[in-house]
Amino acid sequence: MAILLIANFMNLIDVTIVNVALPSMRDNLGATDSQIEWVVAAYVLAFALGLLPFGRLGDIVGRTRMFLWGVAAFTAASALCGLAHNIEMLIGARVLQGIGGAMMTPQVLAIATVTFPPQERGQAFSLFGLSAGLASVCGPILGGVLIDAQLFGLDWQPIFLVNIPIGIAAIIAGWMLIPRLPGHKTLSNDYVGIVLFGLGIVALVFPIIEGRAFGWPAWSFVMMAGGLVLLAAFYFWQGRRAAAGRPQLLNYDLLRNRDYMFGAFVVTVFASGIPGMFLVISLLLQAGFGFTPLQSGLTNTPFSIGVLIASFIAGRFGAHYLRSRLASAGALLAGGILWLHFIIAGTGGSIDAWSLLPPLLVAGVGLGTGFSSLFQLVLRNVPPRDAGAGSGALQAFQQVGGALGVALVGQIFFSQLAGNFSAGLGPNRAFADAAALSLWYQVISFGLVLLLAFRFKASGKQPGGQGAPVVAEA
Repeated sequence: MAILLIANFMNLIDVTIVNVALPSMRDNLGATDSQIEWVVAAYVLAFALGLLPFGRLGDIVGRTRMFLWGVAAFTAASALCGLAHNIEMLIGARVLQGIGGAMMTPQVLAIATVTFPPQERGQAFSLFGLSAGLASVCGPILGGVLIDAQLFGLDWQPIFLVNIPIGIAAIIAGWMLIPRLPGHKTLSNDYVGIVLFGLGIVALVFPIIEGRAFGWPAWSFVMMAGGLVLLAAFYFWQGRRAAAGRPQLLNYDLLRNRDYMFGAFVVTVFASGIPGMFLVISLLLQAGFGFTPLQSGLTNTPFSIGVLIASFIAGRFGAHYLRSRLASAGALLAGGILWLHFIIAGTGGSIDAWSLLPPLLVAGVGLGTGFSSLFQLVLRNVPPRDAGAGSGALQAFQQVGGALGVALVGQIFFSQLAGNFSAGLGPNRAFADAAALSLWYQVISFGLVLLLAFRFKASGKQPGGQGAPVVAEA
């Protein structure tokens, strides 16, 4: 269990630790605005696109083997990130790191499910929740400490290099201790579906991030339209596979389930808000107001503490009041970020980190309240036979939402920032105005979640009258 937790923690902490280092990477590597967005989006996108195919590949070749391969790939990619001497190499290494994360993450819950008996499973899954909460709290602080320490004369590189000894230890211990789980050679993967889905999502995200830098040429809009065509082709391909009785990347019954697809849309909107927000806040504090990485990380910590507290409390409610909890989460997130918007919009030549604590804490409580209730709401109307595929697909939609959010928020922020500098504003005012404007995306997206919360069905009955709701282990 400790090995699985360490690998899970290593993957989760990477998401939060990088945000603190973005300004240092930009200055050290001379990166453009869109390249800084790709440092975040490349990982999230590769992780999202790899979750479903590597989950199935783990079933084919054996989950323990795929888990160890994933940890090895993640560790090697972390080394490449730390050794990157230019921004292009770093972005490429982040893609490989996302692939490694996608290889190991689906296996973690699968290994725990078959390794631990039913009476121990609840405690095991609660430890995964604890590790996720600790990762969200430790990430910003650890990132700040490692960068400020300037270990061996290095700047941002130690946030990646620290994964190497941990990963090597996890591989050796995992090889010795995790039971060998045989694969099912008769299963197969949907490789055409993987290509169609991957190209479709990339075709949507790429022009959103790069379009501004090229002046929004015609090819950017053609590419986005092509992405929609590819996703439509993916839908019909899944239907063809289902009619032939062959495995699908995303279960076709789920694609035809209107309740599930509505829920997947809400998951995508919900997940799109946070990654872009912290990209903006880190740049605001460090590049705009001269905070050190550690000061920036500590400033963001109340949000993570709010997530951790709310996650513990939400677990006590089980499957009760799901729609009300999701609506409350949307209200807390929209309200907390709107509060943050007005604080940032009203700043002058300096910003008081303490003034950001209450709205970040409120928003963090909202996020911790929302995710568990949202996943349960979506999955409780999914037939039990599709629950595993449904929860895995929701994680993919969650990551795709994060990548889209980074692209959209980055587009708003960097466009406004360039305009502010062109108008002759100083760094303080230029960054504050751009950040305040970009936060409207979060306010609107979480406000939409609030409005849509009560559009979910009130009943948790299964199709066909089965009574017990499906509670996802995701």
